[in-house]
Amino acid sequence: MSKILGIDTSNYTTSIAVVDNNELLYDNRVLLDVKMGERGLRQSEALFQHIKILPTLLNNPNVLGIDGVCVSTKPRPIENSYMPTFKAGESVAEAISYTKGVPLFRTSHQEGHIEAAVKSIDFNKDEFIAIHISGGTTEVLHVKRNKELNVNIIGGTKDISMGQFIDRVGVGIGLSFPAGKLMDSLALESPKTNLRIPSKVDDMFFNLSGQETQGLRYIEKGKTKEEIAFAVMLCISKTLDKLINNILKVWKLPIILMGGVASSKFIKEYLKNKYNDYIYFCDGKYASDNAVGIAYIGSKYYNK
Repeated sequence: MSKILGIDTSNYTTSIAVVDNNELLYDNRVLLDVKMGERGLRQSEALFQHIKILPTLLNNPNVLGIDGVCVSTKPRPIENSYMPTFKAGESVAEAISYTKGVPLFRTSHQEGHIEAAVKSIDFNKDEFIAIHISGGTTEVLHVKRNKELNVNIIGGTKDISMGQFIDRVGVGIGLSFPAGKLMDSLALESPKTNLRIPSKVDDMFFNLSGQETQGLRYIEKGKTKEEIAFAVMLCISKTLDKLINNILKVWKLPIILMGGVASSKFIKEYLKNKYNDYIYFCDGKYASDNAVGIAYIGSKYYNK
């Protein structure tokens, strides 16, 4: 028997999940509040919001009677990976562990994404490539799942993330932050347009700050929201297309797309049928930040 509480306090989402005997029992998340026109939150403000939200999420019957608690304490499973917002979840997890007398397990935000992704599509390969595309991260990862996850970065952005590119241009055209879902909808609704933002991939690495600048220029030139959203999402889709093509030249492994940007309907439509034997999309519900993967990781640790 193992009922495990998972906690994740990423930069923009407070998340709680409970897994009971390897079955998801509870999943609740709250997006942090970002003022209209702002492109994000300072770490101190995000930390404060997490502290306010966590007690509300924990006040649920599903959290009672837990056997252990698992928490993300850093963005990535590498040395010196650090972000203050994760201290909110870690402090609460430690308090629960001490007062309830249950074991505490620590993991990383990225490992949580990987575990949630594979669970969401019942993926059982032991070795694969994960493309983590979100507001804070755009990385290509070589993943091995044996007794523990082994994750190595083999590619990704050299400057801003795909999520930052989308959000910054989205806020520029008047959308609220985070702008991903609205940008995706606008791009899908856009009438046929020749507006383009060039994409370029060097092996498994690329830059996006220049593309952001081009998108903001289109705003100054008076292009419509739909046209700009279409150009941004098409640029990202083409970048992923080139990236996947380059990955498969070196790694003949299945590829999972995960993270908030991976829930884009525009991207899925663009890549549909191009790499059927290799590409897997994380279930959209578990693509964005969540504590579900964290809880599953804790369950694995507990059952060891």
